[in-house]
Amino acid sequence: MTEYLIGGISFVAAFIFSLGGVGAAVILIPVLVSFGIPIGIAKPVGLFYNTVSLAGASFSNIRNKRLDFRIAIPIIIFSFLFAIVGAWMSQYIPGKIILILFIGFLLFSGFMFLLHKRKEHDSYREDRPYLPLSAIGALAGLLSGLLGVGGGGVISPLMFLLGYNPKKITAITAFVIPFSSFSGFLTYWAMGSINWKILVIASTAGIAGAMLGTMFLHNKMDTNSVKKILAVILLLMAIKMAVGLW
Repeated sequence: MTEYLIGGISFVAAFIFSLGGVGAAVILIPVLVSFGIPIGIAKPVGLFYNTVSLAGASFSNIRNKRLDFRIAIPIIIFSFLFAIVGAWMSQYIPGKIILILFIGFLLFSGFMFLLHKRKEHDSYREDRPYLPLSAIGALAGLLSGLLGVGGGGVISPLMFLLGYNPKKITAITAFVIPFSSFSGFLTYWAMGSINWKILVIASTAGIAGAMLGTMFLHNKMDTNSVKKILAVILLLMAIKMAVGLW
């Protein structure tokens, strides 16, 4: 029964979070923990889940020419490398500290999505400042490996602050996360902490949910609505985890 619940939640989470190009592991990991699965086991499941679910979403974005590869490349390179560092560091940090960092990550991402706004007459930037983009990738990768979340909750709001078009950000984030998530997953696999049954169930459901969510975003929803939905979900999950922690 638990496996069916995980599959259903994985599908819904992937659908909702692909609307913002953000890896749904940020929700899946707290759910797995609430089912009694240790966070050290939940994190690699979340990372692989992000890899396959957003790879499907990225395929849709590439096919429909929504992805700006030139902006994505520096973020991909640094997120991939630093996810390995974060995953390696996680084995030396107590589980309670990881949960506290995870709550902080949820709060940061939620408030950034909720509060950051652009004026309608503002134009979106099209240049590629490699140093800031590389720094975003490094931070996202480090958090991805450390917390098992993929880093999209950092990439998206920081790219909003840099002034990029929200729909372009969604496509870029969905493309970057599989790289950082997969490198983090491989590191956890090398350290031996994988539950393959849960991983397969969550990831299969995640592929279907993310592909449907991506199609729905570009046909039915505006980006402001997407940002508000993601913000509310992230903040509610942060509150739930904080209550459970203390």
